[in-house]
Amino acid sequence: MSRIVRVGLVQSACTPLREQNIEQAIRGIAEAARLGAEVICLQELFAGEYPCQSENHSKFEEAEGIPGPLTNRLSAAAKQHAVVLVGSVFERRAAGLFHNTAVVFEADGTCAGTYRKMHVPDDPHYYEKFYFSPGDTGFLSIPTRRVNIGPLICWDQWYPEAARLTAMAGAEILFYPTAIGWLDGEENLHQAQYESWNTMLRSHAIANGVFVVAVNRTGREGPLVFWGGSVVYAPNGEVILMTPHDSPQTLVCECDLEQIEWSRTRWPFFRDRRIDAYGDLLKRWGE
Repeated sequence: MSRIVRVGLVQSACTPLREQNIEQAIRGIAEAARLGAEVICLQELFAGEYPCQSENHSKFEEAEGIPGPLTNRLSAAAKQHAVVLVGSVFERRAAGLFHNTAVVFEADGTCAGTYRKMHVPDDPHYYEKFYFSPGDTGFLSIPTRRVNIGPLICWDQWYPEAARLTAMAGAEILFYPTAIGWLDGEENLHQAQYESWNTMLRSHAIANGVFVVAVNRTGREGPLVFWGGSVVYAPNGEVILMTPHDSPQTLVCECDLEQIEWSRTRWPFFRDRRIDAYGDLLKRWGE
């Protein structure tokens, strides 16, 4: 079997109309499949506008169980188009217990695995701690028929530990469904913020010898302008694909998994890790 995997990214702008958002995601999956995608990733919480810009109890009504109506539709889309699919949902796990969860579907529509967002932010207009409990899945590699998927979500992007442990679990591609953008009034910081985000993603690819895929939303929602810029990095840090900042896009690229071995034998970071000296990483801060 070829080690070249065709990966599809569906970057969208969301509206207040839930059904409209879901339908646009389903169309994006179909379009990516038409373009030859075998593995497709949607953006973070694609079914609605980003819900965490304020602390609003009514937003909990948007959450669903897994399985539930939304994941059933994703499952059906994966099966219809015979694609592996990564989707991010607002999970209602139990009464009063919610997660930001990535669900991975196999190409026959079965659920291959779930990942609950481990790092949960609390910043202006990103009040996720009000809504989501920290994940308890740990960092995973989910085998699928085409590739071992490492699901991570948005704020996880800033943590090298998360990328490293996911790669160590066997993931060949790290997938980050994302909702990150610029806040009005911080225009002088916008370029630096975007470059920092992009640099972190690229560094995860290089440091771990894996492919990195981040699928971000675009468009304005209140005082947040999501910056799009969805991207795919090769294990050597090469940019394979990058979308525009300001428009919905469905794009497909090729990832040759043979590059993982090539990169790791040229830059043998895993070989040279000093695992005997890293114990203090389990502390909140050094002495």
